[in-house]
Amino acid sequence: MNAPPVEQVANAVLYEGYLLYPYRSSAVKNRQRWNFGVVAPGESMETQCLAVGGPLTALAVKVRCLRLVNRVVGAPEPAAFIEIDGQRYESWQEAAECEMSLPEATFAELAAAEMKRVFAHAATRTEERVGERGIIARTQEPLECSISAAAEQIEDRLFRITARIVNSTLWPASAPAQALLSAHTILRVRGGEFVSMLETPAEYQAAAAACRNAGTWPVLAGEEGTHDTVLSSPIILYDYPQVAPESPGDLFDGAEIDEILSLRILALTDAEKDAMRRSDERARRILERTESLPPEHFLKLHGALRGLRPSSGEKP
Repeated sequence: MNAPPVEQVANAVLYEGYLLYPYRSSAVKNRQRWNFGVVAPGESMETQCLAVGGPLTALAVKVRCLRLVNRVVGAPEPAAFIEIDGQRYESWQEAAECEMSLPEATFAELAAAEMKRVFAHAATRTEERVGERGIIARTQEPLECSISAAAEQIEDRLFRITARIVNSTLWPASAPAQALLSAHTILRVRGGEFVSMLETPAEYQAAAAACRNAGTWPVLAGEEGTHDTVLSSPIILYDYPQVAPESPGDLFDGAEIDEILSLRILALTDAEKDAMRRSDERARRILERTESLPPEHFLKLHGALRGLRPSSGEKP
């Protein structure tokens, strides 16, 4: 299986839009968060794609998402921020990674009966002491969801695969505190292969057109030319998406390219950088990584040519 490149892209999807430049909690565009892959209580996300195989072809399904972690500071009462020993601490919305899987099953088993599992995530609370009186509390609300998978044979060796995520958290419930955030699905087959939904062979185009995807879109993932893995993402991607090797790490802001965003981070004032550090631990790591980049790395970020083909010698 080609897990490493798939997981690398899936991690980029997981944190896409998590925190936007200038990476401060006070920034207007960071006051409305969690814009991608939100499955709120009572809602669902469904993937349908095609696979070629037989009754013994096996399917594995994994769902990855973020769960909201509400960070509240107080001394001792909750507050937007507190200052202790010259250090400022802010209330904020963080996130924790969550992964759920279905056991591998054959197409014959999935055609005979849908496989479904329910996942119940309990409420959590942790407290961190700051100084003599300060408290940083991190809480998660309870969440219940289900994942299901089914296979429908539509031609001799052609199957329509359906994977569904349902947020079944009981009301009253709140979003995004009890939502799946940045939710996406990774599907893998053993003993068969998936069909591209973007460059579908002519003989499968009618079947592909009948597939329905709600809140997500499936693409082939992994090493180019392989067909054993599909990444179904709330962000529209092309087949075999990749993270550029020149990228030094996550920046979360898909509206920008690494070079421009890195230069903008370096241009922040000391006060803005301090606010960036306080907002979120991941923002702090972005700042420290960017400030430590050597000059030669910025030359790599300036641009790269890929996919050039040799000239045939013919004039256009």
